[in-house]
Amino acid sequence: MAKNLDKTYDPSKVEGRLYQKWMDNKYFHAEVDRTKKPFSIVIPPPNITGQLHMGHALDNTMQDILIRFKRMQGHSALWQPGTDHASIATEVKIVKKMAEEGITKEDIGREKFLERAWQWKEEYGGVIVDQLKKLGSSCDWDRERFTLDEGLSEAVEEVFIKYYNKGYIYRGARIVNWCPVCQTAISEAEVEHGEKNGYFWHIKYPIVGSDNFVEIATTRPETMLGDTAVAVNPDDERYSHLIGKKVILPLVNKEIPIVADRYVDMEFGTGVVKITPAHDPNDFEVGLRHDLEQINIMNDDGSINKNGGKYEGLDRYEARKQMVKDLDEQGLLVKVKEHTHNVGMHDRCNSVIEPMIKQQWFVKMEELAKPAIRVLKSGDLKFVPERYGKIYLHWLENIRDWCISRQLWWGHRIPAYYCEDCGEIIVSKEAPEKCTKCSGTKFHQDEDSLDTWFSSALWPFSTLGWPDNTDELGYFFPTNVLVTGYDIIPFWVVRMVFSSMEFMGEVPFDTVLIHGLVRDSQGRKMSKSLGNGIDPLVVVKQYGADALRLTLMTGNAPGNDMRYYDEKVEASRNFANKIWNASRFILMNLENIEEREVALDELTPADRWILSKANTLVKDVTENMEKYELGIAVAKLYDFIWEEFCDWYIEMVKPRLYNDDDDTKAAALWTLKNVLITSLKLLHPYMPFITEEIFTFIQDKEESIMVSEWPGFKEEWNFTAEESEIELIKQAVRSIRNVRAQMNVPPSKKAKVFVVSDKEEVRNTFQKGKVFFATLGYANEVVIQNNKDGIDNDAVSTVIEDATIFMPFAELVDIEKEIERLKAEEKKLESELDRVNKKLANERFVSKAPEKVVAEEKAKLEKYSSMMEQVKERLNNLIAK
Repeated sequence: MAKNLDKTYDPSKVEGRLYQKWMDNKYFHAEVDRTKKPFSIVIPPPNITGQLHMGHALDNTMQDILIRFKRMQGHSALWQPGTDHASIATEVKIVKKMAEEGITKEDIGREKFLERAWQWKEEYGGVIVDQLKKLGSSCDWDRERFTLDEGLSEAVEEVFIKYYNKGYIYRGARIVNWCPVCQTAISEAEVEHGEKNGYFWHIKYPIVGSDNFVEIATTRPETMLGDTAVAVNPDDERYSHLIGKKVILPLVNKEIPIVADRYVDMEFGTGVVKITPAHDPNDFEVGLRHDLEQINIMNDDGSINKNGGKYEGLDRYEARKQMVKDLDEQGLLVKVKEHTHNVGMHDRCNSVIEPMIKQQWFVKMEELAKPAIRVLKSGDLKFVPERYGKIYLHWLENIRDWCISRQLWWGHRIPAYYCEDCGEIIVSKEAPEKCTKCSGTKFHQDEDSLDTWFSSALWPFSTLGWPDNTDELGYFFPTNVLVTGYDIIPFWVVRMVFSSMEFMGEVPFDTVLIHGLVRDSQGRKMSKSLGNGIDPLVVVKQYGADALRLTLMTGNAPGNDMRYYDEKVEASRNFANKIWNASRFILMNLENIEEREVALDELTPADRWILSKANTLVKDVTENMEKYELGIAVAKLYDFIWEEFCDWYIEMVKPRLYNDDDDTKAAALWTLKNVLITSLKLLHPYMPFITEEIFTFIQDKEESIMVSEWPGFKEEWNFTAEESEIELIKQAVRSIRNVRAQMNVPPSKKAKVFVVSDKEEVRNTFQKGKVFFATLGYANEVVIQNNKDGIDNDAVSTVIEDATIFMPFAELVDIEKEIERLKAEEKKLESELDRVNKKLANERFVSKAPEKVVAEEKAKLEKYSSMMEQVKERLNNLIAK
């Protein structure tokens, strides 16, 4: 056979070389091939500002597993890669860098700023892509896209114009979530709500024409400067006589009306609320109903503007302090109560957002949401796990119009032009030559850019060439599965679905596979503030990409968070070493041997057992992977390779391999090789590098495991009888080892082993497996018989199903200890018999339980009774002695 593997597996010498081989051979590249079934996944495009973190590593490992699996199954499998321009995140970084040079955006102007942004993208934009490659991600890098590239920008303009012409996009003054730090509007999905300790300030609003007042409670006293009314519930008898009257707005000293509105909760607070239409979404709606003035009292940086009178120029929180002080001095502050309330913060910079009325661009969501709701309810779209569909539905059923304009320069500029003569808005891809309203010829383009998510909402079809009707679009769309975290269901999943329904007329993918967060060993979220983040690339450098990938998938269940432990990665590295050493052993035994095909009837029961086990594994793993149960599939693989193949089968065949006269040696080698190749193929999606390296050494029929054929279940490899036989021998070996361990007998001390059974088929099983049974059971001789003739009374015994194993250990064993051990076994069997007898004596159980379950309990009774008889007999013999 070919050269052998290195003595130890060194990922650093293997991974880069193999990845380059795959790239050079274009194994990742997918073509339109009508003879094959397509399978496609789009990558959640990482930000160009990004550094690979554990969330990326998990997300991309899951996608890579699926794409490698489907590629091996013969699909034309496309994993569409790309990156996101990430308008806010990127602009913030560039502005910060410029600040270090002492310049601002405004100093250099939009054009020069964008030149810097593109330079920044060229310099840093590819970092995360290179990092994904180190993980083994088999994306089709020939098709890499960027959300600001020419084709995607054309798609964005096309969508904006189509929405606008259909009446779905409008410009208007509405309450938006304003970030005073980033100085831009953000969407509801970008607001993180969290509990914060604050206060309720109770304030008197004097009633005009009387000495009385109403008391209001507010958590944001600075917004009083923009109050244009106070409101009470029309059914609230306490205040019905005040409706239509006016109060004096404290500190501003102007009269504002008392209005009646059912929005007011009579049970909450004092039952009187201040109405600030420009700074609260609910107040905005009340203001529209009562035709109230909208007074914005804040600048974009969160400071008080000219509408704030003497407080102009103060930061919102400084103004709050000063206003509370002034209210107190004027006798208008009733009390201050501690209060815990929900506060919205910008998920990018963690600053408290300020609801503010602004002229912005919006997408009307009511009609667009309906098809997206329908496809989930009809089953055309499904979530794994299913429970995450509720988050999706909740967002769509309670959706507000989407604010899509951002006061940023880095991004897709809004394709809207304003006539400088009459103010007419014209939406088009190019600046118009003439105004359709006044025939004016001077225009300026809207300064705002679009929300980043506007372009990534089109990702599944824009990356395939839409709006052009390309071959790729017709073949790979709709895609199959989207792998993503639960945190971006409202940001991205919802928006991709309604965009795709609107422009493609179908869902962008049929399944959304949700994964959880990777937490630290204490269960905490990884974050910069806690300093508990683990850099995946550091782990890859230390343990190899395969070990990290296996760790991320071990115990992983869809939708559930997982904990990261160093010990888990070490265990994964040890698993890689186990496979490597087993493969080296097999290769060494194949050296200088002329291999030949082996007929199934040449195989021993042990060969048939492992072949049958591997065959069942193929079926189980394939089924699990088709259901996205990636953690369950890899657990079965791990157990099979480590225990059944390495710890049992390889040990079973060693006596045959070491005996040149054994005529079953060829069958053993054929079985070892076939089971190893099957195992490597099943494991490849999870651990691509080590499996490829071994595969190229162990066989030469297929050029790469990446493009090899996925194993299928073979009926002719289904040996259930041999499986039962070998499992019985394994049970006997385990029992022998347990007894010897309890008695501290070292493995080097061989002993004669008697197998006693009155069943011929059991005796035959041990006869056929005698050679390896002797090795595994530390026996210098194995005697198989139907009675206890020739066995000393002081022989140590262990009972298995339908047989008793005896070992003449009298000189090595403390007989008192053996009596003690047998009594413990007797007690254990008594407990089992008691449980089974009670169950079978229960008429309800016997009459209502399925026949199969009752039969199983009866079989247990028979088994435990037989074992008990043998234990008692053994005890009697020893005690008599």
